[in-house]
Amino acid sequence: MKGPHNIWRLVRTGATFERTGAMGAVLEAMEAPRSVRIAARVLGWPFAFLGLRGDPSLPPVPRALNALGPAYIKFGQILSTRPDVVGTDLAKELQVLQDKLPPFSRHEAKRVIAHEMERPVDTIFSEFSEPVAAASIAQVHRARLLETGQDVAVKVLRPGIERAFRKDIDAFYLIAWFVEALSPSSRRLKPRDVIRHFEGVVMQELDLRIEASAAGEFAANTAKDDGFEVPAVEWFLSSRRMMTLAWANGITLSDLDAIDAAGHDRRELGTRVLQMFLRHALRDGFFHADMHHGNLKVAPNGDIVALDFGIMGRIDEYTRRVYAEILMGFIRKDYRRVAEVHFEAGYVPSDRDVGEFAQALRSVGEPIFGMEASKISMGRLLAYLFEVTERFGMETRTELILLQRTMVVVEGVSRSLNPDVNIWTVAQPVVEEYIRDNVGPKAVARDLFHTARVLARFGPRLPNLAEAALLAQANPKPPERKNPWPERIGYALAGSAAGAGIIAVIALF
Repeated sequence: MKGPHNIWRLVRTGATFERTGAMGAVLEAMEAPRSVRIAARVLGWPFAFLGLRGDPSLPPVPRALNALGPAYIKFGQILSTRPDVVGTDLAKELQVLQDKLPPFSRHEAKRVIAHEMERPVDTIFSEFSEPVAAASIAQVHRARLLETGQDVAVKVLRPGIERAFRKDIDAFYLIAWFVEALSPSSRRLKPRDVIRHFEGVVMQELDLRIEASAAGEFAANTAKDDGFEVPAVEWFLSSRRMMTLAWANGITLSDLDAIDAAGHDRRELGTRVLQMFLRHALRDGFFHADMHHGNLKVAPNGDIVALDFGIMGRIDEYTRRVYAEILMGFIRKDYRRVAEVHFEAGYVPSDRDVGEFAQALRSVGEPIFGMEASKISMGRLLAYLFEVTERFGMETRTELILLQRTMVVVEGVSRSLNPDVNIWTVAQPVVEEYIRDNVGPKAVARDLFHTARVLARFGPRLPNLAEAALLAQANPKPPERKNPWPERIGYALAGSAAGAGIIAVIALF
């Protein structure tokens, strides 16, 4: 929180929120206490004339964030994934936040590339277009490789964007400190932790090597998925401030007329978008967390092409199994099993009643399954589910909130392609396939094999561990400094014996 610029930024932020009408909306959504409301008015109202006007066609909060610049736009986009912080309604409003900003010049982009590649752009590309897309952090140019003639997309960071973001993040910490100081009750939302999370996400996006790595991992995971493509990364033409991918020809999924004119089956595309997302989340635990229309194309051959890998989501293997069992329980209307899974995973405190929780879950599922197919929403179910689990003491799990937010976006894309899609019918085969492979006898055998392989690593260390244990027994130390080696050798011996037995069992399958 260094420098007078933070005080000015704080005043300018308050003034802009006041002028655009966003101040009241934010305070209402976050149920701010009286002390915070008064402080916000003091900071905002007298200086409202200093605030930026913004785009009147936008809702108040997106209008204010757009006016304040790239860091605020990105902050709003990330908050749209955190309904636990800003509330469901405001999170939904922030999802429409656009970060289309005026592009910087082609000359400036070429200067950045020449600096990153340490050679003139003309020695790399035979053609280099004007910007084809411009966002808050970077913009994209279409180019042609001089050596091979291949068309590529070149993403270039905005000049000076790192410094600008660091200044604004510094101001965000000051704002969070003020909120916590004026309202102790707000600390349950952990304002400074939210800013810290935002800082981590943005710092990754400001290093395009991280995005290139995400694109490469995503491409490797999905290489065998029929009907789905990820553009290949040109690793030797990617660095911290630029990234080069193969150019993706195709029609943006929002252009329904063009999709129809090209003869693509929109119903099939809608089904495939949803199933691919679920498959990536469950099978790989690594999914595209920004799958809106603008980041998806349909190629001339009918493949769905994913773009922009700045925001990706991860779910560990255990959580994926829990999530799949919860979804399958809802699909089968087995609310008791859904409740048991929550308790088994430790999501709900063990002192709560399973039967009461199952009853609450029924109140979530039955109204949704009573709807007509075109209105059934998995995203809505997950949102309701989080409300119920919160009442039963479940702590917020950020990775599931990101998954739920992405699920809502993907549902929207799928329904725009096919308004009559039944989300649960489409999801069922993917969830069943995952459960068959990961929550059954095959999964148990695979888990035991992995466990045995880990335990087997103790084998070469057993003689030394045994000797250390014998020496410890021959030369006992005072009780307060109990030597842990006898216990460790016991665990290691038992583990190795168990591992050998497990391997023998697996060999019989």
